Amino acid sequence: MSDRPRPDDGSDATVLRPADIQIGLPEATAQAARAAGLLTPQALDRLLTDALKRQPVADSLLAIADRVAAAGIEPMSMEEINAEVKAARAERRQRGSMPS
Repeated sequence: MSDRPRPDDGSDATVLRPADIQIGLPEATAQAARAAGLLTPQALDRLLTDALKRQPVADSLLAIADRVAAAGIEPMSMEEINAEVKAARAERRQRGSMPS
């Protein structure tokens, strides 16, 4: 039995066929992407798959930001964010070192 995709025969089986796409990029971007190996089918597949996985998370974060802004909550400074992160890490370390 072959591992290659089967032709579309109308069955419910998944058929993997490559899609040809054409994109317009500024020449400098295209040259840099080509030099970095990012214009190969494998690299583009990986980049697009990763972006598709991150999209729902980004949408969720933007929705939260909209709700925070609508609630009139002041944005935190980087110093406040760093202090909160340090406090959360210290709490996590302390919980991890406590006997059960």
